Parts: sequence; structure tokens; C-alpha cells
Amino acid sequence: MTNFVGRTAIAGVGATAFSKNSGVSELQLVIEAIMAAVADAGLELDEVDGLVTFDLETNTQIEVAHALGLKDVRFFSVTPFGGGGACAVVMHAALAVASGVAETVVCYRAFNERSGQRFGTGQTLPPPGPHPSSKEVSWSWGAPHGLLTPAALVAMVAQRYCYEHGVTSEDFGRVSVIDRANAATNPKAWFHDRPITLADHQASPWIVEPLHLLDCCQESDGGVALVVTSVERARKRGGRTAVIKAAAQGLGPQQGLMVSYSREYLTRMPEIGIVARQLWAQSGLTHDDIDVLMLYDHFTPYVLIQLEELGFCGYGEAAMLLASGALNLDGRWPLNPNGGLLGEAYIHGFNTVAEGVRQVRGEAVNQVKDAANVIVTAGTGIPTSGMILGVE
Repeated sequence: MTNFVGRTAIAGVGATAFSKNSGVSELQLVIEAIMAAVADAGLELDEVDGLVTFDLETNTQIEVAHALGLKDVRFFSVTPFGGGGACAVVMHAALAVASGVAETVVCYRAFNERSGQRFGTGQTLPPPGPHPSSKEVSWSWGAPHGLLTPAALVAMVAQRYCYEHGVTSEDFGRVSVIDRANAATNPKAWFHDRPITLADHQASPWIVEPLHLLDCCQESDGGVALVVTSVERARKRGGRTAVIKAAAQGLGPQQGLMVSYSREYLTRMPEIGIVARQLWAQSGLTHDDIDVLMLYDHFTPYVLIQLEELGFCGYGEAAMLLASGALNLDGRWPLNPNGGLLGEAYIHGFNTVAEGVRQVRGEAVNQVKDAANVIVTAGTGIPTSGMILGVE
């Protein structure tokens, strides 16, 4: 068994307000989130000796440590591929704690992604030189054909998915309706008190067919931080402890970025399958043991593909699972009770991880009764990660 399984935990979570214009620097956002997370864990800043973040994070460990007044930071790392690292950062921190390299590691992500640099504006790479980077080569497959934004890339996969499985735009819309219903009762969600119907989804503008506006996640300003430490130290907080029962990364065969063009099946994501097999093996749990699904919902079609790759249904059966009501808040596997990236905020999936912790602790606004095990996923279409959080 992996040495961090059952021995490490997320002891604290902290978040800023989620907005479209924070009015403050990204450094201020991350410091606010970290201080809240450390306080939530019942620890002191002097106890923090590790920092882990995303490769796209603008706040370096140097600046964060300086702003917080940290003295002896002995572990720091970054995880690649943006949202694909949302669970990987926790795994890296847990490995450091379990191996004795560090005792208390803070994971963080903060940005002004709506008021500052917006991911949705697409790629503006310069023409490649005589020795192009791997990133330039990767984007060169789609850029000449107008595939310059994440939505455009996902739409190509979604269109093929519809063709192969007889799925319609309304099937994708059910993800949006669930998320927005949950966000409507979450005071911290951007779309608090603003649920939608399936008719609202269908009436929203096309972005890239078959994606409507309401199939695409938000652009948000905000920050989230987590404190990872040993189970013993996490108990200092009191109450239920969010134990890391499994965590894994996955990079699949013929992997691409957002779209893996060279695969036999364009609509499958074996990297999620790699993660899933590790999660089930590490935790010893089955699908029947899972109480809440915290799935990365940057685009609705990729939620359906995740459900299939994780094994909650067969290939091509996710639309039927959604239509059955199984993913509603009162269903068998409630999906994103906080509203997810579509309803609460888009903080590269870190707010989804934080909600997983709250569900296990029994502290969530839309609390799922007796939630003992929560599965969390990270960004999809890219090398990804996932984990299972649960009670001791």
C-alpha cells in the first residue's frame, strides 16, 4: 500500500470570496486563503514547512514564504498541466509528509482569471522557430484549423461523442442544471440563488457547437488553500478528519492536450482510467462505497466521459445515468454539491477539493447525509489526477 494512504489528511481549507473583479493582487488572494486554511487546521504559520502549487501559479514559493514570514521551508514543488494538478498537489504534499521530508505542507492556487489573464481567450503563441517547443508542436495540430480555445477543442470531442453514443446537447445540459441548482443554495457561489432549467441551457448562446454558453465553466477571481499533514496532527483541529485514502496521477497513451488526436477512440480518456485503477487499489473501496462525486466540470461533456472512465457506468451510458437522477443532490451519487466550477467558481478545481473536505467533515452548506467517502477529480483532456477523501 502507498505509504501516505490513511496516514495523511487535509487538515485545513481556506478560500477568498469568489468574484469577477477581486480588486486586489493575486498575492493578496493567496495569502488570505493560506492564512484562513492554517487557522482552520488549528495550526500556526510557524508550523508550515512545505509549499506546493501549480505550474501556472504566478505566486512563487519565494514570494509566498516572504509575505507569510515563514522561516524554515524544507519542501516545495509544482505540479504540471494546470487543472490536471488539482489533486496532484495534494498527493505531492502527502508524499512529503509521509516520508518525513516535511510535517505541514500548504497547497495553494490563486488568480485573477476573470479580471486579468483569461484562459478562454485562447492561445497566442508566436510562429515556431527552427527548434519549436513541445507546446508549440502540440498546438500546431489544431491551431491552423481554428482550434485556439479550450472550448473549441472540447467541442470537437463532444461532437464525436454525440455521434458515437446518440447523445444530445440536452444530455450535456443536465450537468449544468445540477451544478446551478446546487450553487443556488450555496451563499459563497457566484451563481447563488440563480438556478437554471434545461430550457435555459438550450436557449443560451452557442459557443462552439455542440457547446452552449452554459456548458462552459466560469472565469473567476479568487484563491483556495489546503493544509496537508499527518492524521495525528490533523486531529488537533477536532471533529471529523478528512483522511487521504487514495491519490494518483495519470498520463495516458498517445496523450495530448485537451484532445488526444492519435488515439483510436477520440471520446475516451485512458489517463482517467489510470487514475481510477490506482484509487480503487489504494483505498480498497468500490463504487458502492462512494457517497459524493466532486468531478472537474470545466466543460459538461467531459463530466460524462469521466463518469464512464471512473466506472460509474459503461461507455456511452453516462447520459442515462444523469437522466435517472442519480447525480442530483438527493440521488445515489450527488454531483458537486457546492455547484462545481460551473456554479460556484473556477479556481482550477481547487474549490472542488475544498468542498470534498467539507463533505467528509460534515460541514458543507449542501451536506450529503453520512458522507464517508468522496471522490475528487482534476482537469481532464490533459494529464490528470484524482483522490479519495474519507473519514477515519
